[in-house]
Amino acid sequence: MKILLIRFSSIGDIVLTSPIIRCLKQQLDQCEIHYLTKQNFTFILEANPYIDKIHSFEQQLSPVIEVLKKESFDIVIDLHKNLRSSSVCKALKTKVYRFDKLNIQKWLYVNFKIDTLPDKSIVDRYFEAIEPLGVKNDGQGLDYFIPEKDITQHKDIPMSHWAGYVAFVVGGSYFTKKLPIAKWIEIAQQCPMPIILLGGEEDRAFAAEVAALDPIKIYNSCGKFNFNESADLVKNAKAVFSNDTGLMHVAAAFKKPIVSIWGNTSPKFGMFPYYGFNNLAKQVAQQHYILEKNNLSCRPCSKLGYAKCPKGHFKCMNNLDTSSLDIFINKYIKVSNLRN
Repeated sequence: MKILLIRFSSIGDIVLTSPIIRCLKQQLDQCEIHYLTKQNFTFILEANPYIDKIHSFEQQLSPVIEVLKKESFDIVIDLHKNLRSSSVCKALKTKVYRFDKLNIQKWLYVNFKIDTLPDKSIVDRYFEAIEPLGVKNDGQGLDYFIPEKDITQHKDIPMSHWAGYVAFVVGGSYFTKKLPIAKWIEIAQQCPMPIILLGGEEDRAFAAEVAALDPIKIYNSCGKFNFNESADLVKNAKAVFSNDTGLMHVAAAFKKPIVSIWGNTSPKFGMFPYYGFNNLAKQVAQQHYILEKNNLSCRPCSKLGYAKCPKGHFKCMNNLDTSSLDIFINKYIKVSNLRN
């Protein structure tokens, strides 16, 4: 059986499809898995041993559609479900399985704060879409495979961090999904271990202000590593504090203790860290702490994010109580690992 999976973007969303890839490959006899995504996201999938072939495009879909037609797929699994992915499915003229994006439920939650969303991960909704194939969730959680060329060495980070460190993922795709500098500093002051700040080049100046608190304890790596190298640093971290962004899901793939930080969006949309068979009600048992500001009449204000707070006050981030992290820090960040 030759199967095409479609997920165009973005990093976290693609990582969240990894259990589907693995279970299809392991549970269907002689299954050949192809994956269609945007060209700038192929690095997420290049080392995945369960994928036989990656197809990609930059702007126009028509060239890759012609290539896909020649593959003669038996099944297409559309895990993006928008107009562009539908156009691919229509062109291939074969059996298609799609998941429910719950757009109406999300719209009600964002606009009227009426919560009718199911208490389950988007991963579980992906599996509901392929139930007719007889493929079951194996409960093993997410996968992330790092190419050999991107594995980091001790020499890539300061010697002060060789005995252990905590990762702070300070980057993010939208301003309203990024914890402010002052709050990162509050968390850094509570953290007894060395810290590595992770993000892109665009986050470097922001992170420098956090690192200024203690340049020896806090290493600003933003812009110094590519994504897969940063993923390897996450893999080797004792714990991870992260905005709602791609590396948060990578941390879940490596079963790391995580503090996920939520601003204008909500984990109720189903994009919380997924360890396998876990919903929001079970997070306490899954070494995951959700840091969010509840009971705000304006939150969530979007299922994605904004370049600035629509209300101007940014209370969803500015009013977060970071002192509530004491229990997580005491449990997962051991004093015995304290830098001398």
